[in-house]
Amino acid sequence: MKRVFGVKKDKEPPPSIQDASDRINKRGESVDDKIKKLDVELSRYKEQIKKTRPGPAQEAVKARAMRVLKQKRMYEGQRDMLYNQTFNLDQVAFASEGIKDAQQTMSALKSANKELKGMMKTVRIQDIDNLQDEMMDLMDVSNEIQETLGRSYNVPDDIDEDELLGELDALEADMGFETEADGVPSYLQPDKESDFEGELNLPAAPIGHAAVPAGRNNAQAEDELGLPAVPRASLRG
Repeated sequence: MKRVFGVKKDKEPPPSIQDASDRINKRGESVDDKIKKLDVELSRYKEQIKKTRPGPAQEAVKARAMRVLKQKRMYEGQRDMLYNQTFNLDQVAFASEGIKDAQQTMSALKSANKELKGMMKTVRIQDIDNLQDEMMDLMDVSNEIQETLGRSYNVPDDIDEDELLGELDALEADMGFETEADGVPSYLQPDKESDFEGELNLPAAPIGHAAVPAGRNNAQAEDELGLPAVPRASLRG
């Protein structure tokens, strides 16, 4: 049967956009090389036309130059056509990449939406409200516990606050009376020094002048305590 009908050949996969673009770019590069060669040939013919005199020789050179110029224009048209094809392929490739990106974005959004729905099933607003209420009750109980533990056992509960306020006003009045004299409270004033000498009945120190020995011309005055000063030696020239 294979000899009669033959074997079915596998079809080659169609070329991708990138493969087609690369092939067209190579063709465009070859056309550019041909145009450059024609430009060099045209420049040589221009120099020959300038050097030759008008006549049959110059006309022959002009005919060659005209033929080369026609070929150049033809290659330039082909190059423009190839560039347009490359531009179209680039636009198609850009659109294709955009569609692929959109597909991936939609797939990611669907997956995230499904996962979010599954998570929302386990979390309810009523549960959150109940949890908040329980937390507030626990905080109130904690505050009551702290206040109970912070009570003072030495302060009686039957103290009259009005009586305490009256004592505080009296204390402030006494402090104001003490500060009227010199503006300094009594508890901040320095202690008065006691007269220790009067209490001990000690005699006062003598304050009289001592006699100065005769024959001394350099006698000094007594000091503040009534004692004779030390004489100073005099220098004679």
